[in-house]
Amino acid sequence: MVFLGLALLSLLIWLFLLRFWGGFWRCQPVLEHGQQSPLIAPFPRVCAVVPARNEAELLPVTLRSLLLQDYPGSLQVIVVDDHSTDGTAQVVRETALAANRSAALTLLAAEPLPAGWSGKLWAIQQGIEAAQVQQPDYILLTDADIEHDLANVRYLVEHATQAGLDLASVMVRLRCQSFWEKWLIPAFVFFFQKLYPFAWVNHPRWPIAGAAGGCILIRRTALERIGGLTTIRAALIDDCALATAIKFGGAQRVQNPPFAPIWLGLSDRTRSLRPYNTLATIWEMVARTAYTQLHYSPVWLTGTLVGMTLVYLLPPLAALAGLLTGNLWLAITGGAGYGLMAIAYWPTLHFYRNHPIYSFCLPAIALLYTLMTLDSARRHWLGKGGAWKGRVYSAKNR
Repeated sequence: MVFLGLALLSLLIWLFLLRFWGGFWRCQPVLEHGQQSPLIAPFPRVCAVVPARNEAELLPVTLRSLLLQDYPGSLQVIVVDDHSTDGTAQVVRETALAANRSAALTLLAAEPLPAGWSGKLWAIQQGIEAAQVQQPDYILLTDADIEHDLANVRYLVEHATQAGLDLASVMVRLRCQSFWEKWLIPAFVFFFQKLYPFAWVNHPRWPIAGAAGGCILIRRTALERIGGLTTIRAALIDDCALATAIKFGGAQRVQNPPFAPIWLGLSDRTRSLRPYNTLATIWEMVARTAYTQLHYSPVWLTGTLVGMTLVYLLPPLAALAGLLTGNLWLAITGGAGYGLMAIAYWPTLHFYRNHPIYSFCLPAIALLYTLMTLDSARRHWLGKGGAWKGRVYSAKNR
């Protein structure tokens, strides 16, 4: 009876998630869908800031895609070389020269990392300070591994301007080619959407904020209103920290509606070229910040482990146990929960052009992500959490 009760609880949770949890599973909105002809003139001035640490391999493609945007207005690009050792600076110069866009590029060498800052945010901060000289209307924060669709900046600016947004961000299409990428990357996006339902993030009256750090367009005055990046200078999950600061903070906080307008969606055309060919690389990506997401709390960690077991692992186990023991109600209840889980996962798989069979692999995938979260906590307890590109950040540094 206890097992049946837990299976029924899991089924009810999935019914609740599908109906009432912000429609997260629908894999919407998508930036490029429904775009129309430009309605703004003149186009606002935009300055893109790209932090780059040992990105020489990807920059010939990614930086070129940014320099050659079809944006009708002024678009300047600032690349901050964050103490690279692979010739990143030279590649940046050569790429701009080959694209005949050297005049639109500024290359900065990052200063030494001060105490209390994460490396990426310190590099971005220096780019933003340089951008202030140009007084752009918007600042685009984008990673060095992002290959932009040629219309990406224009679409973002159009949407931000027409909707009066302080921040607009897209979760770019992550690479999904290798076995482990096909197995785990769509689930990463699925879990992110469940954690930050886009419809709630985009609603000016919902107290939830999120962003995807690979591509964030932010109004310069909104950034100034929150005091710049200084307020989040040590954040490891810097994208969501920035979105939270923009939506909730500032001396001139919007009162009606109660929160500043931000927007988070997907991009079907702008994509990350960062490869995750092995389980180890994906494991490292998740374990780096999973325990940070739980605020380094053993209570939250325990709740996450219980929740992941109840929501993802119990339905197929209940269905199997019901079939083996001849318990029809247990089999039906577990099977129904398992089926709803597969239905919820399918739109994300379809967006990533994955085979439908992966819908039924979500329990095993969830188990792997649970183990990654446990490992993230272990690393934190050993003082090894937050490692990224040769730097290690611990909670004591923040």
